[in-house]
Amino acid sequence: MDKKIVLVIDDEETMQDLIRRNLDLCKIPIAVYSALSGEEGVEKYKELMEKGRKPDLVLMDLNLTQWGKGEIDGVEATKRILEIDPEANIYGYTAWFATAWADKLIEAGAKEVIERTMLPSEFRKKIEEILSQS
Repeated sequence: MDKKIVLVIDDEETMQDLIRRNLDLCKIPIAVYSALSGEEGVEKYKELMEKGRKPDLVLMDLNLTQWGKGEIDGVEATKRILEIDPEANIYGYTAWFATAWADKLIEAGAKEVIERTMLPSEFRKKIEEILSQS
């Protein structure tokens, strides 16, 4: 079985590491790519597309300017990725899940916003569910 490709866009390196370790425990084989800013995420998505490795899933944080060096948030990064690939499968994964900001992520084209507070086992189950549909 080919590995599913997941691009994680989050400006916190510790969160990137936690997500990667959690995804490594999924039943589905996953190749994880990371970006520490919205701009880097858009570029990484474009690079992967050009190499014929379109991400099956993008996990997008909302607040990408707090710890990182980027200037765009998850809403803007989502819009830019969807300009490159209107079929991109983008899900928010953020502590800001129950806010108007999260609603803007959906308006920008994200499929859903996943609560960052969910248990790791529930997170893996959710990701496996999403990837089994892609």
